Amino acid sequence: MARQRKYSEELRERATRMALEAIAAEGKRMVVIRRIAGQLDIHPEALRSWVKRAEVDGGHRPGVPSEVDERIAQLERENRELRRANEILRTSAAFFAAAELDRKTK
Repeated sequence: MARQRKYSEELRERATRMALEAIAAEGKRMVVIRRIAGQLDIHPEALRSWVKRAEVDGGHRPGVPSEVDERIAQLERENRELRRANEILRTSAAFFAAAELDRKTK
């Protein structure tokens, strides 16, 4: 179950767009972020992380884009599931092999 978000997606997009435009115009990153966060009643650190993520996704800042990050997380979940399934199969194969040996000796 996904957790409930404090800020709506629409607010996040609007605030991020406003901050990126203001940073491009004024250049003072944290001043702009604090001002816009205050205007929209958002925590400045939340807005800062949204702006950073938008810059990475846009290729303006080094880092892993959101799509790649989500794909990596999906593959890691799948990998854990497959490892768990393999362990179950190994355990059951050992169980049935031991049962077969017991049956032959009787």
